Amino acid sequence: MDAIRHIACLAFADVMSLDVTGPLQVFASANVERKRQGLPACYVLHLLGPAAGPVKTSAGFALVAEQAWSEVDPARLDTVLIPGGMTMDVQCQDQALLEWLRDAERQVRRLGSICSGALVLAAAGLLQGRQATTHWSDMEALCRHEGIEVQGDRLHTYDPTGRDGDAHVFTSAGVTAGIDLALALVEADLDRPTALAVARRLVLFLRRPGGQTQFSALLTPEPSRTPRLAALLEWIPANLAADLSLEALAVQAKMAPRSLSRAFVQELGMGPGKYVERVRLEAARTLLQDAQASIATVARLTGFGHPENLRRTFHKHLSVSPQDYAERFGRPTSD
Repeated sequence: MDAIRHIACLAFADVMSLDVTGPLQVFASANVERKRQGLPACYVLHLLGPAAGPVKTSAGFALVAEQAWSEVDPARLDTVLIPGGMTMDVQCQDQALLEWLRDAERQVRRLGSICSGALVLAAAGLLQGRQATTHWSDMEALCRHEGIEVQGDRLHTYDPTGRDGDAHVFTSAGVTAGIDLALALVEADLDRPTALAVARRLVLFLRRPGGQTQFSALLTPEPSRTPRLAALLEWIPANLAADLSLEALAVQAKMAPRSLSRAFVQELGMGPGKYVERVRLEAARTLLQDAQASIATVARLTGFGHPENLRRTFHKHLSVSPQDYAERFGRPTSD
């Protein structure tokens, strides 16, 4: 019989409701799937707050904490999750909470965060020497903490093998990435078929890999935020199969190559080459999801040229092959 695992999620004033309910629903649905298989439930869920009783969320409605976290012995728990919210500065300065989390880290099997909850783990000193991510809008705040390997372009840093992440203390990106994290935890606890069954039941992607980027590179920034690059950023997605080298982009933008590189870094936080690679990757993902072309054709249309170049880029950013991606998120391709 599988062990009973007690999963606790913390709550506090103005917590992001989906950061709490999304992951907890994944564990609850895993219990439902096991019941359908004639197996006993393996998760017991707990919502802990500053005190027992209603906790107002940022959405305006309240969740009900069954107990104060300060009254709970972490040794009783298997996994503790800390969500994000609108009052993270307050939580990061709550010394009693930070000390409870330090104590929990020594006793629980897993300690993780959703969204800006990573800032609380960082304030407690629990992300030192570890990979970490958070919501893209809080990345700068996370980078202010020294000794953390901040990885902005991934959904979560949980890896049960420890090869590309951490099995003990881990983080996840914004809001729905907490659901991806919970699915990864269920898969590690039980098996992949159960995690896939939960994802299907919740009408989710079968499971986005933790290394997948947080947001679409095709979501071009507002022109007011990138005044020097606005025209070029609109032109790039329509010309992915063209020469998009630095020199070619500089000609298109009517700028010197060095000036263009500086503008990309200043306005987008990355160089032209990295930006082009991500836009090409996003276009390839869309084509594969919609089963619009074979992998070889997708590589050609999106400017990767050879399928091997596409494969390397998929592994680099998504930790899966194009074929695996097509099978997970779309209809199988023809090659």
